[in-house]
Amino acid sequence: GAKLISDLRVSGVCFTGGTVTARIINKTLADRDGPIIPLIAETGGLNGMFVDTTALREQVIDDVIQSAFGSAGQRCSALRIVFLPEDTADHLIEGLIGAMDELNIGDPGLPYTDLGPVIDAESRASLQAYVLTMKDEAKLLHQIPAGQIGETGYGFGPALLELKSIEQISEEKFGPILHVLRYDPDDITEVGSALKAKGYGLTLGVHSRLESFQREVREACPVGNTYVNRSMTGAVVGVQPFGGEGLSGTGPKAGGPHYLHRFATERTLTVNITAQGGDAELLSL
Repeated sequence: GAKLISDLRVSGVCFTGGTVTARIINKTLADRDGPIIPLIAETGGLNGMFVDTTALREQVIDDVIQSAFGSAGQRCSALRIVFLPEDTADHLIEGLIGAMDELNIGDPGLPYTDLGPVIDAESRASLQAYVLTMKDEAKLLHQIPAGQIGETGYGFGPALLELKSIEQISEEKFGPILHVLRYDPDDITEVGSALKAKGYGLTLGVHSRLESFQREVREACPVGNTYVNRSMTGAVVGVQPFGGEGLSGTGPKAGGPHYLHRFATERTLTVNITAQGGDAELLSL
């Protein structure tokens, strides 16, 4: 990657990865002696899901598990923080823990496997160190063992952590770690503003049977892709153009109508036809 982006023969960069790496690429491109070239960066996100008391419990549990732990949490769109209403949080957490215990961790090539390993030893070590740290700062509600793949590979058991405050988290942890934060749905503007202040804007989830609630959440947390009463991962290119804003990417959205234009150079031609000779037919050409 470093060799490519510093080579003057490269006329555009499309990057998917971490925000820090995107910044490095941006600086490298700015320091080149050649022309300024396009950079399209799709980075990560501190993605949140807001649940209210009208949401269907079973649907919330299914979608939270899929959004947070699908692909071992290794999706930029994966759920990182679920905001649960104080009135129903205990009941929902009980269901999430039960659903976690049903997950099968193992070889991702097998049809009955729900979670495979994380990408490498460094990633797993980083996740393990984070959970150890958060045991002192937050509350580890549940973590399931990684089983055989944890002994012979890079398996990491999905973890559920309860935060005291959103200020305890500032960046995403790229793996199957889900944070829980209790809140009062009447304070959605304040809570949403705190999430927005983190600077990310990739995906957002809302679980509610009230259209007014999902509108309020969207206004408080502007992001690239919002998902209502469904999982937050698995956008279909061409159907759900994907991409974020702020620390989550530059745009335009992959699979959207403006994507290809970003790679193109626009040129115009302006002609003063009154200053040209020739007949009418020539001028029309």
